[in-house]
Amino acid sequence: MRNFRELEIWKEAVNISIKIYELCKKLPKSELYGLISQMQRCSVSIPSNIAEGCKGSNKELRHYLNISLGSSFELETQLEITHRVGYIPELEYEAIVKELSVLQKRINAFRNSVG
Repeated sequence: MRNFRELEIWKEAVNISIKIYELCKKLPKSELYGLISQMQRCSVSIPSNIAEGCKGSNKELRHYLNISLGSSFELETQLEITHRVGYIPELEYEAIVKELSVLQKRINAFRNSVG
């Protein structure tokens, strides 16, 4: 069993989730049950699945890291849509997507390192 709180990828994922919540405050209320709900769920799913995987075997950890990666790709897609419809400016979009991309690479590297 691993302590997920010690993992940098978990810390980074929590920080991204907080940024997504802050970004969602800027979105129109009409998106409450659309993009806002989806983006918040995906962003929370990333660190949650990292934490969930830490309680089990290496095989289970890899499984939950795969789910975490999947959620990050969903979030990236939702960010793209949010940007394209004009809800977030270019610089803010680029910054969060860059941060998410780095996290995806780190999750993938960690998943590959797990025996």
